[in-house]
Parts: sequence; structure tokens; C-alpha cells
Amino acid sequence: MAKKAQSSLINMLLSLTVIAVVAAAALAFVSYVTAEPIAQAQKAKKEAAVKAVLPAFDRLEEAVVDGTACTKAYGADGNLVGMAIEASTEKGFGGHLGAMVGFDAEGNISGYQILETAETPGLGAKAGEWFQKGNKGDVIGKNPSTGLKVKKDGGEVDAISGSTITSRAFCELINNAYEIFQKGGTE
Repeated sequence: MAKKAQSSLINMLLSLTVIAVVAAAALAFVSYVTAEPIAQAQKAKKEAAVKAVLPAFDRLEEAVVDGTACTKAYGADGNLVGMAIEASTEKGFGGHLGAMVGFDAEGNISGYQILETAETPGLGAKAGEWFQKGNKGDVIGKNPSTGLKVKKDGGEVDAISGSTITSRAFCELINNAYEIFQKGGTE
């Protein structure tokens, strides 16, 4: 019969150390293997969002305006037809809210797509559809030159029912994107 190892503090620490090292190595390997596919998926998501929020275009050009990633869209004649801006705010009910916002050459909102959200499912998470064309909070076609605000704050945007904080954050996100458009959209 084999002799049973005596339970001691040293044996327990050695066992836990070996387990921790093996687990850390496994996590590092999984992180390494998945980093590139995750980065490619995020890039593809942003590229699709850019195409979805802009008016018809012939050529795209990446730009950085005031430290913010933007994509300028040009027509066949070489004139600017729109600009897509990746904007975000930390003032959502769940914290971070990020979107790709598109403007036409005059500064009217041509589209948006939510890229990141931590909003409450069934409430604030409705922002992806609520403010789209034809829906109750429709902002498409509006020009935020005077600043978008929810009706509760004296504006003209219908807030998501039960989610005024998210609606205010969304309006702030659009207003932030418009500021960037004003700095880089005029050529």
C-alpha cells in the first residue's frame, strides 16, 4: 500500500501554485489565440456601421479629427457627401454608450448604429432601434446644430419610455459627434 502524502502548509501552497500557473498559462494561450479574430470582428463591425450610416458614396477616406476616428465619404465628383464619426459617452444608465453616427454634407443625421452598450435590456438597450427613421424617437434627417435634447428637457426628441437617462446620453453622443463633424466635415 502506497504511503499517503502528509497534508501540510507547504504541500498545499505547492499544489495551489501549480494550479495557478497552469490556469494562467491556459488563459494567456486562449487570449493570444482569440485576440486577432476579435480585432478583425470589431473592425468588420465598424466598417459595416460606416457603410450603413452614410449617404451614397464612391470613395471613403479615414481621418482623425480632434483625436476622434472619422470616415469621410466622397461622391464621384470628389465632393464630400458625408462623414461617419465614432462617438461615445459614459452618461448612459449603464455607463458606456458608443455609436457610429453618420452626417450628410449639410450636417443632417443620415444614420447611426449602436456599437457598444451596457444599457438595461428591454429599456435603454432599445436605443438601437428607438431613434431610427420611422420610429417614435426618429432623429434621422435632423440637424443637431442647436443641440439635440429630449422633450423632457425642452427638445424635440421623444425619449425611450422608462429610459430618459439613456435617451439623454444618446442625444449627448449625437451632439458630440456633430461637434466633430463641424471641425472636420467642412472642406
